[in-house]
Amino acid sequence: MRSYRELFRTPEFTPFFLAASAQTVAQTMGGLALGTLVYRATGSPLLSAVSMFGSSLVQVLGATFLLSAADRLPPRAALTVLPLLFAAATAVLAVPGLAPGWLFAIVFAKGLVESVGGGVRWGLLNEILAKDGYLIGRSVFNMMSGVMQIAGYAAGGALVALLSPRLSLLAAAGLYGTAAVVVRLGLTRRPPRTTGRPSVAATWRANALLWSSPPRRQIYLALWIPNGLVVGCESLFVSHAPDSAGTLFACAALGMLAGDVLVGRVLPRGLRSRLGFPLLLLLAVPYVVFPLQPALPLAAAAVTLASVGFGASLVQQERLVASTPDGLTGHALGLHSAGMLTMQGVAAALAGSVAQLTSPAAAMAAMAVASAGVTLLLMGAAKREELRAVSR
Repeated sequence: MRSYRELFRTPEFTPFFLAASAQTVAQTMGGLALGTLVYRATGSPLLSAVSMFGSSLVQVLGATFLLSAADRLPPRAALTVLPLLFAAATAVLAVPGLAPGWLFAIVFAKGLVESVGGGVRWGLLNEILAKDGYLIGRSVFNMMSGVMQIAGYAAGGALVALLSPRLSLLAAAGLYGTAAVVVRLGLTRRPPRTTGRPSVAATWRANALLWSSPPRRQIYLALWIPNGLVVGCESLFVSHAPDSAGTLFACAALGMLAGDVLVGRVLPRGLRSRLGFPLLLLLAVPYVVFPLQPALPLAAAAVTLASVGFGASLVQQERLVASTPDGLTGHALGLHSAGMLTMQGVAAALAGSVAQLTSPAAAMAAMAVASAGVTLLLMGAAKREELRAVSR
């Protein structure tokens, strides 16, 4: 599969794509609205960051106990029920006077459910397209994510500024419901990819198998840690520039879109495979300018340039799919998604804590330096593994 036209001619891809687009807009609108609502109420960068990205913190629990369900649930049924649950949770978050404890409990419960949804979704994509089309398909999804995040943050920012964060949350709930309808009407019924009942033991066995391979371990660490730390930078946009956060989030989405086009469509395979680590470095370095308090145009340019580096994840995902047995594809991709989102939540909490003690700009620079440092360590480990492979 070599062209976008061929991709969209594939049966079921278009409704699958449209449903995911609606969910992405809902997630970005809801996250911005909730982060703004919490920051207005508390004035806390930490609580604002955790409200936006805290659902990611519990993804590790899903990856540890629930992920075997990703290959054992009927995909259409699962992808219909999950957005309906998200719609209900988002609508409850819009209720005035909701106690902070209940708010964060809902955020964390939503993240636990999302940990299974990622494995179901990306495993189904691999079924619809097969492995030879996975990279271009995932690149289109990543590009869609960039475009829909721009739309979501723009629409969400407008609703927050002109009306209220609670109305933006209700609009997000409506979009989740729309995604459920599209999935139910647009996809065919499929059996689970693997037989047997989901269980903690099955989850642990599959995790152990996937983690037992040193090359796969390095892929997972590269997928999880460097970009997670940079998302910690993004989690401080609201506290760093309350009136311009929507612009910075939209620029981050634009840069991610450019990176996915570059990696997924423009670069030849040979060159693409060598750019994984350089792109991860690009992801971090531009954020070191923030302690200089750049004007909004320069800050927006830095964020856009940095986010091109998110294209590194396509390189690593291609390697992960190629090294994973077919029966574990959903589990492997779900583990990637859950680990990545968990790290993003951890990084958001860490960045918010550092910002409480210093400033949002200083915390953004610290997270960027940490991300670049981890990337350099992973580069060294990969080179040593290559040398060992050659010497055998």
